[in-house]
Amino acid sequence: MTATTTGTPAKTGWAEGWGLFRTLTLALSAMALGFLFAIGWDTEGYRMVIRATARTSLVLFLAAFAASAAFKLWPGSFTRWLRRNRRQLGLGFAMSHFIHALAIIALWRTDPSTFWLLSNPRSIATGGAAYVFIALLAATSFDRMVKLLGPRLWSRLHWWGAWIVALSFIFTNGKRIPVSGWYALPVTLVIAVIVLRVVGGRKQRRAAAP
Repeated sequence: MTATTTGTPAKTGWAEGWGLFRTLTLALSAMALGFLFAIGWDTEGYRMVIRATARTSLVLFLAAFAASAAFKLWPGSFTRWLRRNRRQLGLGFAMSHFIHALAIIALWRTDPSTFWLLSNPRSIATGGAAYVFIALLAATSFDRMVKLLGPRLWSRLHWWGAWIVALSFIFTNGKRIPVSGWYALPVTLVIAVIVLRVVGGRKQRRAAAP
């Protein structure tokens, strides 16, 4: 889910490598089921899951998207952890958005009128395009796929895919700012991470210059 591959993290545990991915998957599943059992397997329950996973998806995406640049600018134990586990954080984002999609489909099947009140064909088209790239990024986030595609093609796919997802977050939340000013927060966070990546890239190029 990032522009460069880092291989399998050397450390193991619930917060490292594939243990981290399992932890995120269990936590996200428990959160979604908890809301559904507490609120109901109905319109309100599905909308709560949609809202919650929209937030967890944003956090996990930004963690993976910012990991490399954050380490370049502020090397330390936390940013090293981010960089080491960015692949699993990216897959955690994909899992969160998969649950998000399931909740959207459930809302559409349960309450079509509310679904179409909250959505439109344009939003479905742009969201669907983002999901295609999320699926491609997730499917190629394994060493075997890196070898199959080749480092150059893999790197380009993940570079473009990450930026397309970032722009999708900006578009999806930006269009809702007139409804609620709170949607400016995720837009600001994504733009801040984009700036972080640009600054981190410039620092790396300066360091590499003769």
